[in-house]
Amino acid sequence: MKATRAAVACLAVVLASCGGSDLEQRQAEVAEAGSAVMPFDLKRATHFFEALEDGGLQTVTANDDDVEQVALIREHLSEEAERFARGDFRDPSMIHGEDMAGLHALATGHDRLTITYREIERGAEIRYASDDPALVDAIHQWFEAQLRDHGDDARSHM
Repeated sequence: MKATRAAVACLAVVLASCGGSDLEQRQAEVAEAGSAVMPFDLKRATHFFEALEDGGLQTVTANDDDVEQVALIREHLSEEAERFARGDFRDPSMIHGEDMAGLHALATGHDRLTITYREIERGAEIRYASDDPALVDAIHQWFEAQLRDHGDDARSHM
């Protein structure tokens, strides 16, 4: 866990020293693609990613008590959890690209993942768990890529 935190911290330093223009362009492209896939307003919601020893927790919450946004978040995450459990990671690949870190391993190893959806206050969460260390690593890589790509619309609990 400490190694993951250190890696994320190092990545942040490296990205900050790169001038940011390529990263900002990437984040703008991801936001545009995300708005075509995710029904809720990305600027009115926040993604949270927490790496756990056996996988991770992805949470999306509305930034305020907007009932419509909360309903859209819950609908989307519920559908995504069902798709992911079947190995269908098409939506993340449409947003982030097919070569997104961890994505191929998650799609091919979906039968060794436990994916659980749960509604929470102002949104929902998806819990990913596996006994397979390679899949846990893929989840962590996937979370790091999402944090980088979503920029200010995402937060880490890593």
